[in-house]
Amino acid sequence: MHPDIRWGILGPGSIAHKFAQAFAFVPNGRIIAVGSRNLSRARQFANRYHIPRFYGSYEDMLTNASIDVVYIATPHGRHYEDIRMCLNHNKAVLCEKSFTLNAQQAREVCRLAENKQLFLMEAMWTRFLPVMQLLKQKFNKGDIGHLQLLSADLGFRFPFNAQNRLFNLKLGGGALLDIGVYPVSLSYWLLGKPQHIASQAVLGISGVDEQAGMVFKYAKGTLAHLLVSLRSATPSQGILAGDTGMMILKAPLYCPEGILWIDNNGNKEYIKAELEGNGFNYEIIEVNRCLLRGYLQSEIMPWKDTIEIMEIMDGLRKQWGLRYPQESGWA
Repeated sequence: MHPDIRWGILGPGSIAHKFAQAFAFVPNGRIIAVGSRNLSRARQFANRYHIPRFYGSYEDMLTNASIDVVYIATPHGRHYEDIRMCLNHNKAVLCEKSFTLNAQQAREVCRLAENKQLFLMEAMWTRFLPVMQLLKQKFNKGDIGHLQLLSADLGFRFPFNAQNRLFNLKLGGGALLDIGVYPVSLSYWLLGKPQHIASQAVLGISGVDEQAGMVFKYAKGTLAHLLVSLRSATPSQGILAGDTGMMILKAPLYCPEGILWIDNNGNKEYIKAELEGNGFNYEIIEVNRCLLRGYLQSEIMPWKDTIEIMEIMDGLRKQWGLRYPQESGWA
């Protein structure tokens, strides 16, 4: 593997801009190509970030033999096909969340990556942030005792727009796959798969889930209460309440400003997050590390986690009676 990991970007949308900006803080990686279904968009993106090659189709970009790994930034509804396309061109892949539309698709692409011996990872960038790694360390060490209640929310006000992908069922629109994956992934990371799920969702006129409330029950009585909304802004924070204290993840949930630790005696400590760049650089550095070591998956965001998080979200949608048009049935 080339010591300077060479990236291609598939889909130059808004999140791809944040991804490209993060390379200023990546020591051993660079973007060498961008592909779009619109040549003009690809050219503009390439010019902005000094990317040497741009392409008017995804397939054309994947013929570039110099690309080591592809970042997929297309809508959720395309992820399954785009991951398969990249892997079949023998490219390692970092794919935006939600990883696929459902768990069956996630299992299939992971099997393909294993068969082809190619690296594959879901771009759950929050998990790689130093503040989140610190949270996990303190949680595992028992700094708040046994976790009794996890509360996490994420909501934004998006007025209905039939042209916006968020409200397009065919594109995997809705709150769950777009932003709900953050609190669901957080609860899974700390607690694993729940024993029982109770939930309610509000489906809008286009059929997507516009907001939802979820309660996950775990062993020993631990509960996770998760809220997600496209209809209103919410505090966007996380609270871990244990029997000896609590930790509060200061907003925004997807990139916390810090952790407030409070014990049962009222002692407080605030740990401000130290962040280089916009935070996307940490997951890029992890991918580069894995590629240089010949790993197929990251220990921090392994395939098992991605598949089981998708299984949880499948279960939620089943409770809501929400199926995407390209799904033939429930996995």
